[in-house]
Amino acid sequence: MKTFFILLFAGIIFSQTKYPEINSLIEQGEYRKAKVTIEQKLSDDNLSDQQKYYLNFEIDKMDRIKKDFRRTKDEIKKQLEKYYPNLTDEMIIEWEKDGSLEMKIINGEKRYFNSAVPNLFRINKDAKKTKQAVEGKTYHSTLNEFLSSHLPASVKKSLEEKRNIINPVRMKIKYTLTVDKDAIPDGEVIRAWLPYPREGHERQKDIKLILVNSDNYIIADNSFPQRTLYLEKAAKEGEPTVFQMELEYTAYSEWYDVDPDKVKSYDKNSELYKEYTSERHPHIIFTDRIKNLSEEIVSNETNPYKKIMLIYQWIDSHIPWASAREYSTLENISDYCLENMHGDCGIKTLLFMTLARYNGIPCKWQSGWMMHPGSLNLHDWSEIYLESYGWIPLDQDFGLQKSDNPKVKYFYTNGIDSYRLIVNNDYAQPLFPAKIFPRSETQDFQRGEVEWKGGNLYFDKWDYNMEVEYPSP
Repeated sequence: MKTFFILLFAGIIFSQTKYPEINSLIEQGEYRKAKVTIEQKLSDDNLSDQQKYYLNFEIDKMDRIKKDFRRTKDEIKKQLEKYYPNLTDEMIIEWEKDGSLEMKIINGEKRYFNSAVPNLFRINKDAKKTKQAVEGKTYHSTLNEFLSSHLPASVKKSLEEKRNIINPVRMKIKYTLTVDKDAIPDGEVIRAWLPYPREGHERQKDIKLILVNSDNYIIADNSFPQRTLYLEKAAKEGEPTVFQMELEYTAYSEWYDVDPDKVKSYDKNSELYKEYTSERHPHIIFTDRIKNLSEEIVSNETNPYKKIMLIYQWIDSHIPWASAREYSTLENISDYCLENMHGDCGIKTLLFMTLARYNGIPCKWQSGWMMHPGSLNLHDWSEIYLESYGWIPLDQDFGLQKSDNPKVKYFYTNGIDSYRLIVNNDYAQPLFPAKIFPRSETQDFQRGEVEWKGGNLYFDKWDYNMEVEYPSP
């Protein structure tokens, strides 16, 4: 029974408890009172294991939010005074009201998001201009410079060779997850899950595992939507615990020269259509806000691909990238995006997926890493389904490219570059072997997960590192 419970619920965290008084305290930021109330509920012997699991996670989630919102007002003012010598409280309040400066009231005190100030200069156009004026420079993107040559070459090659899968790039990676010394008692076993490449994709092939720094490990079957390499090690007093793997794989660009007039109507009775155009609580919900925005963006358009283009362009022009809170602390990620009008790659992807599905476009999640030289990072994107074309990658976060060639400009509406590591074909899915305690990241899986018999080890107890070499294919 316990194993069944773990497999069924370990990847699923509901957004609220069944107790209105607890939900109200949490919404008001009264975390201390909420914790006391939850602990009183937990003393009830009649609670099921499932109920205890979710209540304990509410305590955990409040702690995670506090870790995301550590900045005090004095710290915020100190960061801002370089750009605003005559900074006033009224200016700060105005930024709080319009969502440019993310803040929460926690236990009666204002606490600001750790990246509140950097995000202000990303979200607020006037603040961005002020920062540029003070620093006397504009941001230079090595990634954009790299893509300015990679993307046109991909389009040209695809058109010339009449192929969708092109530009193979061989990559060798060394992935290291390091648990802090004395994070758990000496001799206790640490369980770790590392991100492992998926098989079965035309644009990710020839995976070759070279090294694992343990004789005992398990690679999850490719049928698991979030694929892992699992290890166990005993902690040693005074020493960090290191989990490491090395492997090689080949990645390809995938791009389609989509002709909207050749896109056929969907079979709305197919299982594919039903599954990938449906709501999925809590992050893909057809709220009134989604419905009203869809009417504004899509209006009377009926062509599936033209709908996709309209949604993609709206998000690209209205939702700037900004550092995000941990997904496990967000009640509804797509709605959070619209409420705050900013988001990172995964937040923007879920907004796109929600709007696309509401408009009858089959859409699913994909994620892993962006592996571009000098720009390694966690990354999320999606795949859309078009009749007569099949599943096509779409990267909302990379947005419209600066190019006079429309095929290059709109590259990421119907393609993706060669520099990716695909780990996940879905979000919020169970890991293998099953994780006993709630995950640090309940939705995505890119950094890894760690636990021991005493509980989950959150991100502040360990670190990760990705190293990449680009040998010849």
